[in-house]
Amino acid sequence: MLAKITSAGRTDIGKKRENNQDQFLIADLNKSMLVQSTSLNLETQSRLYGMSHGKLFMVADGMGGHQAGNRAAVLAIDLLINQLLNSMHWFLQMDKPQEEREQGFIADLKRMLQRAHEAIEQESSEELSNQGMGTTLTMAYVIWPWMYVVHAGDSRCYLLRQEELEQITHDHTVSNQLVAQGGMTQEEAQSSRWSNVLYNALGAGARSVDAEVHKVALQAEDTILLCTDGLYRYIPDKEIKDILLSDLEPLECCRSFIEMSNFRGGADNITAIVARLGKPEQDEPKTRVAAEVTLERLLGEVTGFHSRGERSKNFDKQPAQDTVDFGSPDTLEVG
Repeated sequence: MLAKITSAGRTDIGKKRENNQDQFLIADLNKSMLVQSTSLNLETQSRLYGMSHGKLFMVADGMGGHQAGNRAAVLAIDLLINQLLNSMHWFLQMDKPQEEREQGFIADLKRMLQRAHEAIEQESSEELSNQGMGTTLTMAYVIWPWMYVVHAGDSRCYLLRQEELEQITHDHTVSNQLVAQGGMTQEEAQSSRWSNVLYNALGAGARSVDAEVHKVALQAEDTILLCTDGLYRYIPDKEIKDILLSDLEPLECCRSFIEMSNFRGGADNITAIVARLGKPEQDEPKTRVAAEVTLERLLGEVTGFHSRGERSKNFDKQPAQDTVDFGSPDTLEVG
């Protein structure tokens, strides 16, 4: 692993909602060892960490009345964290052929999302106040030089390379389906009431979730953005690109996105994660492959539309920023 990643995340309630139901996570994945007893010059119960095995980013946008939306978003991220920490596929076992390892890894991603969906549905059925709760989930796992993205809903993952901004994920909205089927133009979709109705999400009364998975080859000096719809509904791609191309640090980019969204209305919660890849220690190939390995997308008649409900419970979430140098013992600088 040769790339240094500097990243930051920030979330805001916006101007119109009573509560913030967005959640985000930035984490470094590494192996660790808890010392139980030793003759070495180490304290017992101290934890030793190995080098980084990857960088994890997640955003979730909850939906449902009262505290339900926030609960769904928190539950989704908590469940995924628990599964990730207990999945050996995150280290891509080297005792199997590469193609077999990767297929198992991608299958794990889809299973993780489905298990989180089922857990949200189970709690929703047991708690009257949480009935119908659901959440979007967009997760990016970076293990140099690859990025794996797993996604459901209408939060987004973007990749900026040089001066080209690409939306990696698709919005799982009814308006997007209508555009794909030729029943609506892209311009009509942006102002359509169907642009706020999801056909694929975690929870929200659906039988299952259709996990969209992408594998992307990264290059040095790429920039990654994960965000909820409270950001991109106010900031077009051209302005997103301009901010990411600026000299602003990731945390300042997140602040700029939030301030601009609020200035233009701020009708929803706003969340952004920005990650910049530094120059590697040696030259890397200047090629890029973006392969979508998702299940066949549902483009026909859709049942169980998931409409966003009233937002709830406000958490005072603090911004997160860190720098991790892949290829050296684990270092984490917060500030």
